[in-house]
Amino acid sequence: MKFVDEAIIKAEAGDGGNGCASFRREKYIPRGGPDGGDGGDGGSVYLVADSGLNTLVDFRHKRHHRAERGQNGMGRQMTGHKGENLYIKVPVGTRVTDTESEEMIGEVLEDGQQLLVCQGGTHGIGNIHFKSSTNRAPRQFTHGTEGDRRVLKLELIVLADVGLLGMPNAGKSSLITKVSSARPKVADYPFTTLYPNLGVVRAGEDRSFVIADIPGVIEGAAEGAGLGIQFLKHLSRTRLLLHMIDLSTWEPDQISEDAKKIIKEVEKFGGDLASRERWLVLNKKDLLPAEDFAERREKLIADLEWSGPVYEISAISGDGTDELVAALMRHIELKKAESQPVEEESEEPWDPLA
Repeated sequence: MKFVDEAIIKAEAGDGGNGCASFRREKYIPRGGPDGGDGGDGGSVYLVADSGLNTLVDFRHKRHHRAERGQNGMGRQMTGHKGENLYIKVPVGTRVTDTESEEMIGEVLEDGQQLLVCQGGTHGIGNIHFKSSTNRAPRQFTHGTEGDRRVLKLELIVLADVGLLGMPNAGKSSLITKVSSARPKVADYPFTTLYPNLGVVRAGEDRSFVIADIPGVIEGAAEGAGLGIQFLKHLSRTRLLLHMIDLSTWEPDQISEDAKKIIKEVEKFGGDLASRERWLVLNKKDLLPAEDFAERREKLIADLEWSGPVYEISAISGDGTDELVAALMRHIELKKAESQPVEEESEEPWDPLA
């Protein structure tokens, strides 16, 4: 299925039902009176996160979504029924923005989470509420208010713990194939990956994390070239970025230049992504003699003035991937522990007789 990461939809909440102006007309009842009932509230529109969905493609075909209108009030003090709410299923990790005000309405980040995007209209009131000692036959009633109407932009935020960056053919798809059950398309030509792939990496019993394979980023991506930059914004929630580099290229001097291009494009993109922690993953060690690989590694680290973690792997053979996965799991668990609020220990009240 084609990956669709953005969609524009029109959402309309239901209008409130009008109040009723009615008078009692019954046989053998000499004095009638106002008995108009209230209208019903209009239905609201909610987005509901569904873990079974992973794309916004359905919204390319159905763009207009409308909740039910509230029923008008009726005689005999009968209230109109409330309009049914409309619940729209979206993938977990969907962000919603009002296109007119450019205000972010919210995000749905957990399965089953609901987000109100359009409030239903309020019901009108019937003439029974206007009866008084000086107004025995009121004909006043109120109309229901209109429900919210919005044009919404839906964006899918990839909820991955680890994001893979790198030039085309760096081996990102091969790595995600090796360490997870995901099966992205792998080939030896540029831009094999056209859409992000998510894989769940299991590092032991009850220990796992999600890794995202992002299309290759090339020079000029921040200005719209290539495929990768349009997906970088969907990695805003990743805890760590792996910068994969192919050291087996026939032009060793080009390795550092390509690595700098990736860093430059991420910095151009800006935001929190530019300051996200990154590790270097040097791939295809099985294609070079150990001496050549070590020489290229040292040159790359010096050229980049790199001081962070560096891992050497072969994504095809799996050499070094177990160590990388173990390190990633430890790092993610540490970051999760640091983000948990610390519960303050309650101090025992001082007892002077103790």
